[in-house]
Amino acid sequence: MDTKTFIARRVAQELKDGDVVNLGIGLPTMVAAHLADGIDILLQSENGFLGICPVDIHNPDPDLANAGGQPCGIIKGGSTFDSAFSFALIRGGHIDACVLGGLEVDQQGNLANWMVPGKMVPGMGGAMDLVTGSKNVIVAMEHCTKTGEAKILRQCQLPLTAQNCVSTIITELAVFCFIGGQLTLVEYAPGTSVEVIKARTDADFEIADNLKEIKL
Repeated sequence: MDTKTFIARRVAQELKDGDVVNLGIGLPTMVAAHLADGIDILLQSENGFLGICPVDIHNPDPDLANAGGQPCGIIKGGSTFDSAFSFALIRGGHIDACVLGGLEVDQQGNLANWMVPGKMVPGMGGAMDLVTGSKNVIVAMEHCTKTGEAKILRQCQLPLTAQNCVSTIITELAVFCFIGGQLTLVEYAPGTSVEVIKARTDADFEIADNLKEIKL
């Protein structure tokens, strides 16, 4: 399978039945398609939806779009509301998990995911609120940049989205969790090794006593 699908499938294992989840744009949107049987989550979008779902390609509603501007649908029993209520849900701690892409994460749990070097960007959107209001912040990203530079660093170099906010990092090579405030390697991908992960990671990290291989 390709790298993004591998990451999305592993992220899906982090979500629990009944969770209210916000999926960021890009790779995170793939996660919903890889949930295990019996896992039913409720997707929230910061532009004012609770219960969004893939667009009905046979009968699309032109008035429905997710926070990334992509067409979407809404489940039976879903609801719509204004941005003020949507961000009250987020800031009030009612989101169980959010899944976001990342440009950089460092060993303090800081996240940089909005300022793309060399590109004009409108701002960080709702990411700042999501990472501070969600109970579980999962960063889903490729382990290195396209030029091979580490994205898991000792200290972020790009402008931060938030400090000390990340719970879990999932890449095509590894799963890291912050345990007792320490960046800790808990799983490694099939076909890789701790040595390879160390070589492609700038940050210092601990290795879990029960380190195991990723199983999809």
